[in-house]
Amino acid sequence: MTYQRFVALGDSCTEGLDDLLPDGRYRGWADRVASVLDAPGFRYANLGVRGRRLDQMLVEQVPSAAALEPDLVVIFGGGNDVMSGASSAVIARRVDELVRAVTSFAPTVAVFTLSDISHRMPFGWRLRPRITALNDAVRLAASRYGAVLVDVADDECVHDSRYFGPDRLHLSSLGHRRLAGHLLSALEIPFDASWLTPLEGSAAPASVADHLRWLRDQVLPVAYSRSRNRLIGRQPGDGFRPKRPELAPLSLRPPVAG
Repeated sequence: MTYQRFVALGDSCTEGLDDLLPDGRYRGWADRVASVLDAPGFRYANLGVRGRRLDQMLVEQVPSAAALEPDLVVIFGGGNDVMSGASSAVIARRVDELVRAVTSFAPTVAVFTLSDISHRMPFGWRLRPRITALNDAVRLAASRYGAVLVDVADDECVHDSRYFGPDRLHLSSLGHRRLAGHLLSALEIPFDASWLTPLEGSAAPASVADHLRWLRDQVLPVAYSRSRNRLIGRQPGDGFRPKRPELAPLSLRPPVAG
C-alpha cells in the first residue's frame, strides 16, 4: 500500500533522541520510515515531543494530527507513563483512549509495544509489571480498534547494548534503524532487510567502572532534574515543540533546535 500523508506521534523515541545526525538534528525511526515511503506527493509530520505521556499525547498531539488528515499514523509511547509510576490500570486506560481516538480519523494506525528495559534501570523490577500492563493494553487496543500491531516486546536485541544510547534507555542509531524495520515489516512495505539482521558478535560486557560512570553521568543528573522539575511544577518536555509540526516533503528539514 502507498502512503502519502504520514504522521508520527509519541515521545523522545519518536523525536529521535540518540540517533544524531552530523548536523545536530535527530533522525530516529520515524524519519527512517519516511525515507522509505518517500515518493512524489509524499509528506511527513512528526509531532513527537520528549517526555510526553500517553495522556499528554491525547490532548496535545491528537488534535493536531487529526487536522492534518493523514492516511498513516504511527504511535510510539508509554515509556514515560511507566517511568512516572502510573498504575497499570491508568496506563491501560490511557492506551485505550489514545488508540481509539487516532483510529477514529486515520485509515491506517500502527502501535508499538515496548521492549522490557527494566533490567537496565536501577530498581527496574518495579517497572516490569507496568511494562507488561502497557504491552497487554497495546495488544488489546490494536485488536479492538483495528490498528497494526508492531510487537517488539520479545525482540532479543533488547539485551544487546549496541542498540541503546549512553543512558541505556533511549535507542542508538542502530536501535532506531531496527525499530523502523519492524514497523515497515508489519506494514508489509519493502525495505533493506539488513535493518533487521542481528549484529555480528556481542557487545563487550560493562565493567564496574562503566556502571559507575553511567550512574554519575546518566542516572543521577536525570534523577536530580526530575526532582527539581517536580518541585517547580515543570513536566518533562515542557518548552519543546515537535520537530515537524506540519506535513511537508521529507526534503524540507526543520531547523536545528536551539
